Parts: sequence; structure tokens; C-alpha cells
Amino acid sequence: MPKNTPSFSKKLISWYLHNKRELPWRGTKNPYHIWLSEIMLQQTRVAQGLPYYLKFIENYPTVQQLAHAPEDAVLKLWQGLGYYSRARNLHATAKMVSKDLKGVFPKTYKDLLQLKGVGDYTASAIASICYNLPEAVVDGNVYRVLSRYFGISTPINSSAGQKEFKKLAQLVIDTNEPGTYNQAIMEFGARFCVPQNPNCGNCIFNDSCEAYKSNKVSELPVKLKSKAVRKRFFNYMVIISEDEKTLLQQRLGKGIWHKLYEFPLIETSEEVTLSELKKLPQFQKFSENMEIESISLYNETPIVHKLSHQHLLTRFWIVTSKKEVKNLIPISEIFKYAVPVLIENFVSEFFEGS
Repeated sequence: MPKNTPSFSKKLISWYLHNKRELPWRGTKNPYHIWLSEIMLQQTRVAQGLPYYLKFIENYPTVQQLAHAPEDAVLKLWQGLGYYSRARNLHATAKMVSKDLKGVFPKTYKDLLQLKGVGDYTASAIASICYNLPEAVVDGNVYRVLSRYFGISTPINSSAGQKEFKKLAQLVIDTNEPGTYNQAIMEFGARFCVPQNPNCGNCIFNDSCEAYKSNKVSELPVKLKSKAVRKRFFNYMVIISEDEKTLLQQRLGKGIWHKLYEFPLIETSEEVTLSELKKLPQFQKFSENMEIESISLYNETPIVHKLSHQHLLTRFWIVTSKKEVKNLIPISEIFKYAVPVLIENFVSEFFEGS
């Protein structure tokens, strides 16, 4: 048994009750609200996710209403939050709960794991907060607190580390108040035991934290180096017709931004000049049956859009055409479509600013 386990959990809960942020999903055990908040806060800070949570609750107060919403509407409401597979999984799960489970969320950790997009962390959060089950959450904040307090140097992104920390988390959870404890350790990691320069001198654990005693706070937790970042070169062809229309296409292949809309895209292995662009087979296909009047580069310096494990170096080419192009939409309707934030920023700058 780890040292001072009851003291550790009791101290955390006490700190939490005196210092917690008042957030709309706290103070409720409604599994729809908890599930929604947990999905949104994966890989997202509370300050960024909070407005989206409020928008979703306002537009879809129940899981049944979310289930019956068009997918495009859900993606549009999610726009800007990133990791769009979360939104698609959210919608799929809402349909499953509404139809197959008669609108009632599963009440056990094991059954919660059967929901699309719900992993160990989210299932543990819902099980503990909504149903008072002793299922410990483990996320980046929890890894950091446990690693430092207990002085564990096993890499958190290794299979051995994930098993070790999950086992430890289960050992130290307060079984009488598992939901409160889980929220406490996440809150403590997010607001006090932060990644850089935590205020250890005023920490409630400065008399028992192994990392603080051994001066290893900055070294823990240990994380194995991730794979190198891949660079991709995007060239968006922004068609502008004489009657103020443009073309958007839906991404249907595997990979980033599935089912979101974008301008016709030509991806290259490096930056290209206009003459080089025109020689590409992708450009030949794009310009078929199109009487191009002019092509001009909107941004000479690529916009660097950073995603996990890849950076998109993006340039927008403005294409005017004399001949009528199929499937164009009025420029004024672009804002109705769910697009990546990269496209949204360009649209706001180019069309609204012009």
C-alpha cells in the first residue's frame, strides 16, 4: 500500500472543496451532462471547452435531441474545438443511447466502455461521479500528481507506465467519495501541480511529496519522446466567380477533418511556385472544364497550422473563372458549413475583411 493513502485522498478532497471552480457540470449527476463535459474536455482546456459545453446544452438539452440533430449541425457547433472525431463519436453515441438504450446511459464502468468514443478515463469519470463507483480516473493531470507525489519515474506513455499508474490510482482513490476524489485530483493537477514551475512551497503535500523532497519536480512525470512531426504542404484553390460564388468540398477520406468542408486542395511535397503548381496532375484535374481567368497567391508566407504529430504549411490561391463551374455556393453561405479552424480563419479574414 502506498504511503499515507488515506491522508493523501482526504487532503486532496479538502483542498478541492475549498478551491474548486464553479463549473456548470459540477453539482449534477446527470450522466448526459457529465459525458458531454468529459468528451469536450479531452485534450482541451476548461476555458476553451466551457463555451462549447454551454452551446451544446442550449441547443441539445437532452441526449435524445442531440441524437436527432443532423451530423453537419453537430460538426458546425463543434467547429474550432478540434479533434473532430470526438464530435462524430459524440453524435454516434447519442444515437445509440437514445435508440438502443431508450435514452438511459449505462450504469457500470464495463457497459460505459461499450459507448463509442468512451475509454477508460471517461468511463471512470461517469461511473464515479454519476453512480458513486470506485473507478479511478487517469489523465495527464493525474499522471503528474501521482508521479511527483510518489516519486515514480516509469514513463507515463509506456504500456508498463499506464498499467502501473492505473493500479496506483485505484489504490489511492477514496472509495467513500470516488466522484469527488476524481474531480479533486484532476483539479489539483490542472491548477496547482502544473507542468511548469508549480508553487511547491505552498503545496498541501510539500511535507510528503517525493519529487519535492528529492528536487525532481521538474523531471517528473517522465514521458518517452514522441515521433517526429510530419510537415505537409497544403495549397487551397479558392474559386471566386463573377457572381460571388465559391466551391467547398467535403473531406470523406480517412485522416484529419473527416466530413468537414474545405476549398479544393492540392497537397504537395514542398512549397511550389505558380508555374510548378500548374504542371501538377492534381491541378490539371482541378482545372478541367474551367476557364481560368487569373490565379494569385493570397499569402506568400505559409500559415502554419499545428496538429498532433503534423504541421500543415498552408497557402491559399485565389482563382477567378469566366466559365460557370458546377456545384458553386454563394460566398455568403460559407458560414453555414462546418469547416476546420484553418479555413474558418481564412474565410473571416479574406471574405469578411474584403
